[in-house]
Amino acid sequence: MTYESFAYWYDLLMSEAPYDEWKAFVERKIRQYGRTGTKRLLDVGCGTGELAVRLAKDGFSVTGVDLSENMLAVAQEKAERERVHVEFFQQDMAELEGFSPFDVAIIFCDSLNYLPTEADVQQTFRCIYELLQEDGLLLFDVHSIYKMDHIFQGSTFADNDESVSYIWQCEPLETPHTVAHELTFFVQTEDGRYERYDESHIQRTFAQQQYEKWLVDAGFTVLEVSADFTDASPHETSERLFFVAKK
Repeated sequence: MTYESFAYWYDLLMSEAPYDEWKAFVERKIRQYGRTGTKRLLDVGCGTGELAVRLAKDGFSVTGVDLSENMLAVAQEKAERERVHVEFFQQDMAELEGFSPFDVAIIFCDSLNYLPTEADVQQTFRCIYELLQEDGLLLFDVHSIYKMDHIFQGSTFADNDESVSYIWQCEPLETPHTVAHELTFFVQTEDGRYERYDESHIQRTFAQQQYEKWLVDAGFTVLEVSADFTDASPHETSERLFFVAKK
């Protein structure tokens, strides 16, 4: 799955996304687990670079990877505009290779949920394990099963902005805990007309215990699992699960 037309409007449509909370989570866990000397950070599924640029401004040496060429083009423009150095590469997260070891790797904004198979998730964990320094940290979040099955499935979301409007429909698929996000958005052109774009994105999630098993199988030690940007353990209606694992 790659973002096409959507890449150029992603930031506007995601203007309320909690990037500062993700950044705070990264910095808090680095301090908590004694990685205060951390410099080299890999942002997997970096999208338009919003989080990568924020972390680079805070002094991290950031490398961003994403599957979407269009997303990376936006990210590069953003880094140059903000006058920070971030290296961006187009790679599949399940096939990461060619990098020097990192202190920390992150996968946020439910990027891991775009992997379609169990094998893809397992291979991603193995790839990241190989790219981390000894005692390096992997931090990531995923949608919970509750969110996928009870909040997304069958729901419709919409927003009417001055320049971009969208209709977002979530349809359940046969594969358990899997949703097709059908996006239709309307973009105002310079002459006042609106152009329509349609995109389809599929997300899948797994049980917390399954992610933990795959991390251990890849060689990681699971340090903690929390929920919804807090340090509290997940409960049955938690929407977003956060994992911290150590090589």
